[in-house]
Amino acid sequence: MRFGTAELLRDADRPNAWMLSVDGVAQSYVDLDDPTNLEFDYVRRLGDLVDFLPPGPLDALHVGGAGCSLPRYVAATRPGSRQLVFDADEPLIDLVREQLDLRSVPKLRVRIEDGRAGVRSRHDASADLLVLDAFERATLAGGLATVEFVTDVARVLRPGATMLANISDGPGLPFARRFLATLAEVFPHVVLLAEPSVLRGRRFGNLVLAASRLELPTAELTRRAASSPYPARVVHGAELRQLRGKAAPVFDAEELPSPTPPDDVLGLF
Repeated sequence: MRFGTAELLRDADRPNAWMLSVDGVAQSYVDLDDPTNLEFDYVRRLGDLVDFLPPGPLDALHVGGAGCSLPRYVAATRPGSRQLVFDADEPLIDLVREQLDLRSVPKLRVRIEDGRAGVRSRHDASADLLVLDAFERATLAGGLATVEFVTDVARVLRPGATMLANISDGPGLPFARRFLATLAEVFPHVVLLAEPSVLRGRRFGNLVLAASRLELPTAELTRRAASSPYPARVVHGAELRQLRGKAAPVFDAEELPSPTPPDDVLGLF
């Protein structure tokens, strides 16, 4: 693989479900019998956010693919959706195509391309959803947490459309605060979802963010997150501004690196 050694492990409890890892870091869980079975907690939160989008098929872009768990979920829950995935790791995508039946997902295309270049190629106001979930060796792929990139995402999204992002951070949340400031520079409405222990800085983990030009359904999201098998906090409004504090947005010139998980953490990225 371009970014490491990939491995597929069958789930002992589900004969047609697989864990995809790269260099020992879990990347995707794919249940070929039930694409709505989202095993990873952060993917379940992304799925919850998709569920609260306006009803009907979506025109969706995904920056980062791996096993394409979320595109499979969108295809299953939003029949008729048209989806395009940008992923730079061609050998990994070839493996997923051959071993995880990617070609069977309706109206899903995968383009081997850098995420920024892929988004740059899209027409204005052409997508209802963009999902950013692109990791290289457990860190967010470069250039995807900047104002310039997020501004281009906003250009591609239709009015009222949503950007979703999966990031990771550790104690103090220094990267998450900067990324929140970046999103707020472009979108007036931002929501964050994460496990309480991650928010309190007790452990390294994933944080899911949603950004839109329109108000997001925070009350509904809060109820769903609280009753989820993977309970999460939903942070928005004044509380989110307090969390962001005086963090500055990230611009291309800075090249801020994404945090690397500690050696004792086998993250889900």
